Amino acid sequence: MERKQFLRSIGSAAAFAVIFPCVQGCSSDEGGETQPEEGNLEVPEGVDFILDLQASENAALANSGGYVLKDKVVVARNLEGEYVAASQVCSHQGYDEVRFVSQNGGIFYCDVHGSQFEQDGSPINQVDSSTPKPLKIFQTALEGSTLRVFE
Repeated sequence: MERKQFLRSIGSAAAFAVIFPCVQGCSSDEGGETQPEEGNLEVPEGVDFILDLQASENAALANSGGYVLKDKVVVARNLEGEYVAASQVCSHQGYDEVRFVSQNGGIFYCDVHGSQFEQDGSPINQVDSSTPKPLKIFQTALEGSTLRVFE
Protein backbone atom coordinates (compact mmCIF):
# COMPACT_ATOMS: atom_id res chain seq x y z
CA MET A 1 0.00 0.00 0.00
CA GLU A 2 1.32 3.41 -0.89
CA ARG A 3 1.65 6.16 1.67
CA LYS A 4 -1.18 8.27 0.06
CA GLN A 5 -3.58 5.33 0.16
CA PHE A 6 -2.66 4.60 3.76
CA LEU A 7 -3.26 8.22 4.83
CA ARG A 8 -6.59 8.33 2.99
CA SER A 9 -7.76 5.12 4.67
CA ILE A 10 -6.71 6.44 8.08
CA GLY A 11 -8.49 9.74 7.37
CA SER A 12 -11.76 7.97 6.49
CA ALA A 13 -11.57 5.75 9.54
CA ALA A 14 -10.86 8.73 11.81
CA ALA A 15 -13.76 10.69 10.34
CA PHE A 16 -16.07 7.71 10.86
CA ALA A 17 -14.84 7.31 14.46
CA VAL A 18 -15.62 10.97 15.20
CA ILE A 19 -18.95 11.23 13.36
CA PHE A 20 -20.53 7.89 14.39
CA PRO A 21 -20.98 8.77 18.10
CA CYS A 22 -22.55 12.10 17.12
CA VAL A 23 -25.04 10.39 14.84
CA GLN A 24 -25.89 7.88 17.58
CA GLY A 25 -26.43 10.72 20.07
CA CYS A 26 -29.23 12.10 17.89
CA SER A 27 -31.34 8.95 18.19
CA SER A 28 -33.50 7.71 21.02
CA ASP A 29 -32.81 4.70 23.19
CA GLU A 30 -35.73 2.86 21.62
CA GLY A 31 -34.98 1.37 18.23
CA GLY A 32 -32.69 4.20 17.13
CA GLU A 33 -35.57 6.39 15.97
CA THR A 34 -35.38 10.11 16.61
CA GLN A 35 -37.83 11.58 19.10
CA PRO A 36 -40.36 14.11 17.75
CA GLU A 37 -40.01 17.66 19.04
CA GLU A 38 -43.68 17.69 19.94
CA GLY A 39 -46.18 14.92 20.53
CA ASN A 40 -48.85 16.14 18.13
CA LEU A 41 -50.86 12.94 18.62
CA GLU A 42 -54.56 13.08 17.92
CA VAL A 43 -57.03 13.02 20.79
CA PRO A 44 -59.07 9.79 20.60
CA GLU A 45 -62.41 10.04 18.78
CA GLY A 46 -65.38 7.68 18.74
CA VAL A 47 -64.38 6.06 22.03
CA ASP A 48 -66.68 3.22 23.09
CA PHE A 49 -65.28 0.19 24.87
CA ILE A 50 -65.99 -2.11 27.81
CA LEU A 51 -63.63 -3.01 30.66
CA ASP A 52 -64.13 -6.20 32.64
CA LEU A 53 -63.34 -5.06 36.18
CA GLN A 54 -62.67 -8.64 37.25
CA ALA A 55 -59.93 -9.10 34.62
CA SER A 56 -56.35 -9.02 35.94
CA GLU A 57 -55.30 -6.26 33.50
CA ASN A 58 -57.87 -3.96 35.15
CA ALA A 59 -56.97 -4.82 38.76
CA ALA A 60 -55.72 -1.25 39.41
CA LEU A 61 -59.34 -0.05 39.18
CA ALA A 62 -60.23 -2.02 42.34
CA ASN A 63 -58.55 0.71 44.41
CA SER A 64 -59.33 4.41 44.65
CA GLY A 65 -56.59 6.31 42.85
CA GLY A 66 -55.84 3.41 40.51
CA TYR A 67 -55.97 3.72 36.74
CA VAL A 68 -55.53 1.77 33.51
CA LEU A 69 -54.70 2.88 29.97
CA LYS A 70 -56.69 1.64 26.98
CA ASP A 71 -57.02 2.97 23.43
CA LYS A 72 -55.35 6.29 24.37
CA VAL A 73 -57.78 6.76 27.28
CA VAL A 74 -56.94 6.96 31.01
CA VAL A 75 -59.65 5.21 33.02
CA ALA A 76 -59.37 5.86 36.75
CA ARG A 77 -61.17 5.19 39.99
CA ASN A 78 -61.08 8.55 41.72
CA LEU A 79 -60.58 9.05 45.45
CA GLU A 80 -64.36 8.98 46.01
CA GLY A 81 -64.54 5.55 44.34
CA GLU A 82 -66.22 6.79 41.13
CA TYR A 83 -64.93 5.96 37.66
CA VAL A 84 -63.63 8.79 35.47
CA ALA A 85 -62.03 8.71 32.03
CA ALA A 86 -60.00 11.22 30.02
CA SER A 87 -57.84 11.40 26.93
CA GLN A 88 -54.36 10.01 27.49
CA VAL A 89 -53.25 12.57 24.85
CA CYS A 90 -52.55 15.90 26.54
CA SER A 91 -54.27 19.00 25.17
CA HIS A 92 -51.08 21.02 25.65
CA GLN A 93 -48.82 19.50 22.97
CA GLY A 94 -50.32 16.12 22.14
CA TYR A 95 -48.10 13.74 24.11
CA ASP A 96 -49.79 10.53 25.29
CA GLU A 97 -48.49 10.85 28.85
CA VAL A 98 -51.61 11.85 30.82
CA ARG A 99 -52.12 9.77 33.97
CA PHE A 100 -54.36 9.97 37.04
CA VAL A 101 -52.60 11.02 40.25
CA SER A 102 -53.95 11.26 43.79
CA GLN A 103 -52.60 14.75 44.52
CA ASN A 104 -55.00 17.67 45.04
CA GLY A 105 -57.96 15.33 45.53
CA GLY A 106 -57.25 13.41 42.32
CA ILE A 107 -56.27 15.04 39.03
CA PHE A 108 -55.14 14.14 35.53
CA TYR A 109 -51.46 14.98 35.08
CA CYS A 110 -49.10 15.02 32.08
CA ASP A 111 -45.49 14.65 33.14
CA VAL A 112 -44.02 15.95 29.86
CA HIS A 113 -44.57 19.63 30.71
CA GLY A 114 -46.47 19.37 34.01
CA SER A 115 -49.98 20.07 32.72
CA GLN A 116 -52.67 19.44 35.35
CA PHE A 117 -56.40 18.99 34.82
CA GLU A 118 -59.44 18.66 37.06
CA GLN A 119 -61.53 15.51 36.72
CA ASP A 120 -63.93 17.45 34.49
CA GLY A 121 -61.02 18.30 32.13
CA SER A 122 -60.61 21.92 33.21
CA PRO A 123 -56.97 23.04 33.18
CA ILE A 124 -55.50 23.80 36.60
CA ASN A 125 -52.21 25.38 35.57
CA GLN A 126 -50.62 27.19 32.65
CA VAL A 127 -47.33 25.66 31.49
CA ASP A 128 -46.38 28.27 28.88
CA SER A 129 -47.75 31.54 27.57
CA SER A 130 -50.60 29.91 25.63
CA THR A 131 -54.13 29.67 27.01
CA PRO A 132 -54.64 26.21 28.51
CA LYS A 133 -57.11 23.97 26.69
CA PRO A 134 -59.38 21.50 28.49
CA LEU A 135 -58.60 17.80 28.49
CA LYS A 136 -61.16 15.66 26.68
CA ILE A 137 -63.34 13.70 29.13
CA PHE A 138 -65.33 10.55 28.39
CA GLN A 139 -68.45 9.17 30.04
CA THR A 140 -68.45 6.01 32.13
CA ALA A 141 -71.29 3.63 32.98
CA LEU A 142 -70.96 0.78 35.47
CA GLU A 143 -73.14 -2.30 35.12
CA GLY A 144 -72.23 -5.17 37.41
CA SER A 145 -68.53 -5.84 36.87
CA THR A 146 -68.32 -4.18 33.47
CA LEU A 147 -67.44 -0.54 32.92
CA ARG A 148 -68.35 1.10 29.65
CA VAL A 149 -66.27 4.10 28.53
CA PHE A 150 -67.79 6.14 25.73
CA GLU A 151 -68.40 9.55 24.20
